[in-house]
Amino acid sequence: MTTQVEISKSERAYLEIKAKIIEGTFGSGYRLVLGGIANDLGVSVVPVREAIRRLEAEGLVTFTANVGAQVVATDAREYQYTMETLSLVEGMATAMAAPHITASDIARAESINAEMRECLVHFDPQKFTVLNHEFHAVIFEHCSNLHLLDLVHRGWNRLATIRESTFASVPGRAHRSVEEHDGILDLIEGSAPALDIELAARNHRLATLHEYLEYQKANPV
Repeated sequence: MTTQVEISKSERAYLEIKAKIIEGTFGSGYRLVLGGIANDLGVSVVPVREAIRRLEAEGLVTFTANVGAQVVATDAREYQYTMETLSLVEGMATAMAAPHITASDIARAESINAEMRECLVHFDPQKFTVLNHEFHAVIFEHCSNLHLLDLVHRGWNRLATIRESTFASVPGRAHRSVEEHDGILDLIEGSAPALDIELAARNHRLATLHEYLEYQKANPV
């Protein structure tokens, strides 16, 4: 007989609110009215407030006097800072994870990358973005440094609040990204030096940022 583990009201509120932020229901700059959320969840304001504090610590929510809690607003500069930071922490996490990557992990990552390549034929940027996260997660989740892994998760969560896919904005970036994935897997499978793997993962992330910034410069709104 399976025992169902009950989670606290605060944990449930945290998971519900975070999911809506990640999926875009609570978009950039959305005001989080604690009373309204509490009513929707059928709980008091106290667990919702606790959940908001956790999300604020994770960088997904800001709290301003006389305004209240809001989903972090994102703009081009915020995107740049997030990508630059993620390139550093994810690069190192990828290198640290490499020795723990198994043959089945490689096969799984290759399968996801093959699906990404198929997705290029009739391009769906949203699907491609989801697959891109799945690809990288197969690798970085093996990082043994939990503090570093937490920073990687925070970076990906921040990116998820940006509704528009970078791959939809930058022509050709998706194709190059798939090729770079192959290169990272080759380095890991070939037991390349940790620094080589770290730099490959870091430069892969920065290449997306740089192409996005160049595209924005050439196509100002």
